Amino acid sequence: MYTFEICANSVRSCLAAQEGGVQRVELCSAIPEGGTTPSFGEIATAREMLHIKLHVIIRPRSGDFLYSSLEIKSMLKDIEMCRKLNVDGVVLGVLNSSGNINVSTMNELMAASKGMSVTFHRAFDMCPDPHAALEQIINLGCHRVLTSGQRSTAEEGIPLLKELNVQAENRIILLAGSGVNETNIQRIASATGISEFHFSAREKQESKMTYRNPIVSMGGTVHINEYENTFTSSGKVKSIIDALLYA
Repeated sequence: MYTFEICANSVRSCLAAQEGGVQRVELCSAIPEGGTTPSFGEIATAREMLHIKLHVIIRPRSGDFLYSSLEIKSMLKDIEMCRKLNVDGVVLGVLNSSGNINVSTMNELMAASKGMSVTFHRAFDMCPDPHAALEQIINLGCHRVLTSGQRSTAEEGIPLLKELNVQAENRIILLAGSGVNETNIQRIASATGISEFHFSAREKQESKMTYRNPIVSMGGTVHINEYENTFTSSGKVKSIIDALLYA
């Protein structure tokens, strides 16, 4: 009845997601920036080790979704790489300067993705008219759209998610994502009628480095905690799934 997808930041997170019982992972790098295309090595290793569906984000950089011709060329190469690695699906989205779907470029990307499942990602949440954008995405032939209902979290976006799910009329799958957890997944499902959910289920892990240089930052003037990592937890995955299945 329900499909669960983990937004995975590594092969390790992919394997934890699989152990936790999801049907699909979306492999990304740079998740705090909204996700960018992971490396060849990450994708290849994930494909070798997973028996569940593997989708890969095709996004050349963080920031907006208005891409140059060079960036589109890179995206096409990444789609080609995913095909060669037998990836099940790709996750992508392109807008024009007015925030609407760039239909011509999307048609080019869709042609390159033929035979793979295509999810239009949360670039959708940046469109000025979500109802018109959904029709365009359906007409493009995308299989699903990942959305938080144009709010910061899917829980906040429940009203629009419900409208979009009715509008979709089984022509496309609505994949609810952003802030989905064990405390709200049942409410989102019951209030919207959506049956596919996207979440990360990550937990923080302290670095095992015993020597640490507090003076140098790998980001230069951008400072983050370089001795803390986050990975998907199989236990957290199970708890979120159980919160919906056994509510």
